[in-house]
Amino acid sequence: MPTRPTVQRLLPTTEAEDLLALTREIARDELAPLAAEYEEKAIFPRERFRTLGAAGLLGLPYAERWGGGDVPYEVYLQVLEEIAAAWMSVGVGLSVHTMSCYALAHHGTDEQRDRWLPGMLEGGQLGAYALSEPHAGSDAAALSTRARRDGDTYVVTGVKAWTTHGGEADYYTTMVRTSPDGGRGISCLLVDGATAGLSSAPPERKMGLTGSTTTQMIFEDARVDADRLLGAEGDGLKIALSSLASGRLGIAACSVGLAQAALDEAVAYARQRTQFGKPIIEFQGLEFLLADMAAAVDSARATYLDAARRRDRGLPFQRQSSVAKLVATDAAMKVTTDAVQVLGGAGYTRDFPVERYLREAKVPQIFEGTNQIQRMVIARELRGA
Repeated sequence: MPTRPTVQRLLPTTEAEDLLALTREIARDELAPLAAEYEEKAIFPRERFRTLGAAGLLGLPYAERWGGGDVPYEVYLQVLEEIAAAWMSVGVGLSVHTMSCYALAHHGTDEQRDRWLPGMLEGGQLGAYALSEPHAGSDAAALSTRARRDGDTYVVTGVKAWTTHGGEADYYTTMVRTSPDGGRGISCLLVDGATAGLSSAPPERKMGLTGSTTTQMIFEDARVDADRLLGAEGDGLKIALSSLASGRLGIAACSVGLAQAALDEAVAYARQRTQFGKPIIEFQGLEFLLADMAAAVDSARATYLDAARRRDRGLPFQRQSSVAKLVATDAAMKVTTDAVQVLGGAGYTRDFPVERYLREAKVPQIFEGTNQIQRMVIARELRGA
């Protein structure tokens, strides 16, 4: 793997510059050297998340009071991009963990935050986000996992699907049905990973992100203390959708990181590979391909930064979040495909990382809301619905 060139960034403070420098050091020394082996062997990198926690990178956009970094989302996302460029599974894992903290950080009481949030933000615990179900993916309001109140507990029964960190997480931010009243009957529980009656199915056999464990989570009369309800009963869908609006920016940043890594690999190869007596990067056909790849990466980065800056200023950003997720993930798919083309036959082998990048680029177009759903969100706002 070539040494990654430093992406020139406009950061708001010297502290942010120092944070990004630390992130690059960790990405270079602690993440990138392990990525290929762990992905090939489908090893979950739990210790790498502890490394990020020790460095203060697991709670960046949350308040210092509870152990967070209190940094702008604009800065957090650029940190996330650097991590994903070194190792996509860890980048996506950090994004999911950050999203799993959202419900407690924004909708929990101070008592709940004091009790659970420090462990989540300081690296002692790793989170998961349990919304999707086998028959309720894009239609989140149709979920059927039920939570029945029984005294001081909820008895939870059902199956969650596509859970990142399933079976590995210390807690699960879980959307459950507490009444039959459609989307208004969904609530949010912060479920301890050691809860009796909660288990994970065997990991899904995926084409990419094989170092990131994805499973179904099975609730069989699992008893969850009622004080783990976040917000009020019926607030779950609202919490889920607001969590996803921010989470989509995390996936956009990860996708830009992946695309940047593929571009860097393609440029490095094109500089050293010779044909007809000169480096292939000097052929105009390839120059134009690489230029289009660079334009796609830069444009995608600009979309997630625009949305993040709106979020940081307290402005509406849901449409911009969907635009960023759509543009960045589509860009990653195209750039990684083109990187394989630049490397030719070598790009189709596992001797170079671009074939892995291509496999990893597909699923960001699907999770955190498919890109077809993003188009619906954008169109709905345009028509004022």
